[in-house]
Amino acid sequence: MDVQKQINYWRTSGEEDLVAAQSLLEKGHLRHALFFAHLAIEKALKAHVTRRTSDVPPRIHGLVRLAEMADMPLTSEQEAFVRRFGMYQLEGRYPDSEQVPMDNETAARELAQAQEMLTWLIGKL
Repeated sequence: MDVQKQINYWRTSGEEDLVAAQSLLEKGHLRHALFFAHLAIEKALKAHVTRRTSDVPPRIHGLVRLAEMADMPLTSEQEAFVRRFGMYQLEGRYPDSEQVPMDNETAARELAQAQEMLTWLIGKL
């Protein structure tokens, strides 16, 4: 396996997903925007898991678990963010999960925090 090729795939794909999230937010698709933002962070963490293990990351979606597998030194604020942000992948995948009330302002704030986290994660690659 070409480890660097895998890392590049995860990083680039995550960056593309964040662009899609921003577009979805602009169109008013708030839940989809945050789902794609979660996906972007998930992929950046999978790039770190690949870098650390020299293997394909597992097919899981939990940001906290991926950060642990990648041995990422998260600050307490970053850890709190990834714990909270996990709810957006559940809403996007499972219709019976608890739906969080959403408005444009909250979605824009969450997306800005996701952008900050993604930028930090990519900077660590």
